[in-house]
Amino acid sequence: MLCNLHTNRVNQEKGAGTLTAPTPVDSIDRRILLALNDDPRAPAITLAERTGLSRNTVQARLTRLETGGTLRAFERRISPAALGYPMTAFILTTVTQRKLQAVADALTAVPEVLEVLGISGAVDLQVQVVARDADDLYRIAGRILDIDGVEQTNTSLVMRQLVNYRLTPLLEQS
Repeated sequence: MLCNLHTNRVNQEKGAGTLTAPTPVDSIDRRILLALNDDPRAPAITLAERTGLSRNTVQARLTRLETGGTLRAFERRISPAALGYPMTAFILTTVTQRKLQAVADALTAVPEVLEVLGISGAVDLQVQVVARDADDLYRIAGRILDIDGVEQTNTSLVMRQLVNYRLTPLLEQS
């Protein structure tokens, strides 16, 4: 089997990860990012007030971090459960190597697929999906397994989220 590190090839959606390194973050950037993390919709003037920096400094650094890939596009997170999808699962997927990009493209056509990660190890992709119920999850998993190039899947149901997505501890590190 070929190397499973295919993250850079699964980059079709806006904001998808790549293997290129983002702009490095210094202590001033960290102050701005901590303030932004507390209030993601804060304008530059508010961030300047909270960090003790000038508005121009904050704006220039935000622009640099955005164009350098450190800051991703802003998107409010909506609970899938509020849309009628209370179940979350991860479908580990083994793919025919030469069909990896075609599989990734086909996965974007499945509305219940929230995220696809190229991973190393025994499988190639980690596919995060949401479902209305167990029957719906079965249908979604079958649809993924039917994609040309998908060799095998293994589905794991999320029972409970124990730690929410967070960046503050990383930003607070020196």
